[in-house]
Amino acid sequence: MNIRNNTIVITGGTSGIGLGLAERFLALGNRVIVCGRREDRLAALRARLPGLVALRYDMADEAQRLDFARRVAEDYPAVNVLVNNAGIQLATDLRKPLDMERIRGELEINLVAPLQLSSLFAPFLSGKPGAAVVNVSSGLAFAPIAAMGVYCASKAAVHSLSLSMRRQFRDLGIEVYEVAPPSVDSELGWQHRPQGGSHGGLSVAAFVDAVMAALEAGTVEVAVEQAAGLREGREALFDRMNP
Repeated sequence: MNIRNNTIVITGGTSGIGLGLAERFLALGNRVIVCGRREDRLAALRARLPGLVALRYDMADEAQRLDFARRVAEDYPAVNVLVNNAGIQLATDLRKPLDMERIRGELEINLVAPLQLSSLFAPFLSGKPGAAVVNVSSGLAFAPIAAMGVYCASKAAVHSLSLSMRRQFRDLGIEVYEVAPPSVDSELGWQHRPQGGSHGGLSVAAFVDAVMAALEAGTVEVAVEQAAGLREGREALFDRMNP
């Protein structure tokens, strides 16, 4: 993948992995457009990174996804890369009746949004030099943590979707990459951690270093650090991770 001189859209770009990628792509001379739900964070990013385009959209809402794709096509016609990064990680106790609104919300962001956005952007990206879609899955797509079963299942679906998308999009000249993070020190999963607690794991900067090197090398399935072990070990690691 050419990691320079693109116009790149990143969903969920106000913190964590999304923001780390946005900052790195900007530093490499790309034009970057991010979206997020919180206007205060978007405003802070506009002030700190004048070259960044920061738009307020919630990827959990279909109407907003449709408007986002329309606006990008109309206002930023040079876009040639879509990074499906927005995601949430919730703990789910499958032994109790489920709050289906909560479940649907998690699936909308983690799975339905990248599925729909990729389909909306495909005709727009088709035929452009360097056209690419980058889907952010997870090492937990390969060996789940049972307490976060819905999150892990959604990311397993993103992995499967990326395989199908790669095959279908090749006739459009669109490369499809999958990035599977390990545990990264970000806000992901803050809902089930002590207030102010760290996610632990790899720093965002170190993770972005690994991702950028792999993308530039043309690696289409980028499993970083522990995620690579989860990908290779798969079911054999499940019992070790879930005693």
